[in-house]
Amino acid sequence: MSDPHILAELGASVPRRIFGTATVAALAGLLLWLAGSAPVDVGARLALAVFGLLSIWAAIAMWRATGRTIRLTEAGLEQSDGRILVAMDEIAGVERGLFAAKPSNGFLIRLERSYPLAWAPGLWWRWGRRLGVGGMTRAGEAKAMAELLALRHGKGC
Repeated sequence: MSDPHILAELGASVPRRIFGTATVAALAGLLLWLAGSAPVDVGARLALAVFGLLSIWAAIAMWRATGRTIRLTEAGLEQSDGRILVAMDEIAGVERGLFAAKPSNGFLIRLERSYPLAWAPGLWWRWGRRLGVGGMTRAGEAKAMAELLALRHGKGC
């Protein structure tokens, strides 16, 4: 975090990335093993194989996504690869309470307008007027970013 324009940065630690991705990959292996060896009909075998392949895709997507970080800047939230998640003036509020529908170890941002569905497994998701940040992230860093975002934005909590 050497850039002075970055107010806070949030990412996944290597052990979390390895554990999370290995868990999804193990699920893929189990599903594919069942597809090849379970005494079930062809439809069930096909379904198990499809879900196994989707799990492989999910593990790869998770590994790639969690290799990036989320940065809070004066302009808003962005990924370390430059992808803008939301501009500061598009934020309606920040929720990080116990009963907020937020990712694990994270927080929820209510948006002023609806955005297209987007997802970086283990890091963030956006659905309509909600942006969830967290998942494989460290709880303390996420809490600090949420508090800083709420203070700078002046709405919600």
